[in-house]
Amino acid sequence: MKAWTRTLGLIALLLLPLTALAEAQIQSVRLWRAPDNTRLVLDLSAAVKYEVLTLDKPLRVVIDMKDAQLATQLDGLSLGGTPIRALRSGRPSSDILRLVIDLSAEVKPSSFSLPPNAPYGHRLVIDLFDQLPQTQVAPNAPPPTNSSPTVSLPSGQRDIVIAIDAGHGGEDPGALGAKGQHEKHVTLAIARELQRQINQRKGFRGELTRSGDYFIPLVKRPLIARQKGADLFVSIHADAAERKSAFGASVYALSKGGASSETARWLAKNENRSDLIGGVDRLSLNDKDPMLAGVLLDLSMNAKLASSLNVGDKVLSSMGKVTALHKRSVETAGFIVLKSPDMPSILVETGFISNQNEAQKLNTAQHQRTLASAIAKGIFEFFQKNPPPGSWLAFTRDGGQSVATAAREHRVQAGESLSQIARRYQVSTAALRQHNALKSDLIKVGQILKIPAL
Repeated sequence: MKAWTRTLGLIALLLLPLTALAEAQIQSVRLWRAPDNTRLVLDLSAAVKYEVLTLDKPLRVVIDMKDAQLATQLDGLSLGGTPIRALRSGRPSSDILRLVIDLSAEVKPSSFSLPPNAPYGHRLVIDLFDQLPQTQVAPNAPPPTNSSPTVSLPSGQRDIVIAIDAGHGGEDPGALGAKGQHEKHVTLAIARELQRQINQRKGFRGELTRSGDYFIPLVKRPLIARQKGADLFVSIHADAAERKSAFGASVYALSKGGASSETARWLAKNENRSDLIGGVDRLSLNDKDPMLAGVLLDLSMNAKLASSLNVGDKVLSSMGKVTALHKRSVETAGFIVLKSPDMPSILVETGFISNQNEAQKLNTAQHQRTLASAIAKGIFEFFQKNPPPGSWLAFTRDGGQSVATAAREHRVQAGESLSQIARRYQVSTAALRQHNALKSDLIKVGQILKIPAL
């Protein structure tokens, strides 16, 4: 009997380490700062059950995780420019691991878990959204997206706005080069240079969708462009290819059907995985009626697709003069980031970072300037022939008509709102409503709005 008892005790001791290993471990903690939120990512060895609480006096967010262990340090994070004062841990009970985020300002937390998706394993994501008045800016937040100077215009004439979208960012590194280059860094460098060159051209203004190393969901990128009144959306990428020998730049527009080639299909599939890698709280994106969105898309997409192919052709031709091309015509595929019904949209693959020679060039400032210059030249060429109404370029092309002429009229297109049109022409929504004797912000497709002088 004693021998049997000793055997049971020995088995119990041997099982203790296995029980501990069965608990989920927090293997690392990462932090990203965006203009309006701070993202905390917990890398886990397994999925966990958790609960998030918000407490005040003092302000803090508490994360309780069942059957979890902390296997990393919490004091190595750079908290500058975030509302986080400190991060600490404790155990309110033997089966609960508690992380406490001490705050210096009020935030609105959002949390969600992610299953393994290369290059990451299980993750728990906590987004802390700033609760600041609109007139305030979080301390040390990334700079505003229009950070380079523009050429001033006469009163009553607007810039042509180009939204420049640096692919990937933050939690989503994009493709990796042969020597560890991250696509997200290359795309941001080219996007910043493209913005600088566009802002040097009278009548144009470049706006970045992201100005630093942080993640933006795919569907929110064209929304940011729309909020800035963009006339064109340009997404910059430097992807990997199935074959490391593949090389050359290419330009893509949206396809409503199948992809134009196997490479286009493969690239679109990989780019559309960005939200799975970067991490998206799906609940926060469910504010649009999918049926309404589909109707708006079909109403105006055909005209925008034609313009997208047109500007894409100009950009591709210009790039072909400074770098090798992967394809000599604009390709099409179902890129989520290009699905905007109210502006032409293109995706520019500046080269394959998976190709060792191209990766080296893409990482140099000189090649980045050359590529940006070629993209800008194609954009300028397109708008010289297709200046938007009310723009300085349309004003000069029409022989300098007074701002009270048709150059200051706007025909409402599907998907546009009164506030968006007001931003595009740099007037207030109230002034636009009063100038057109509108009783509300409701407008109809095809309606002609008169734009007040500035």
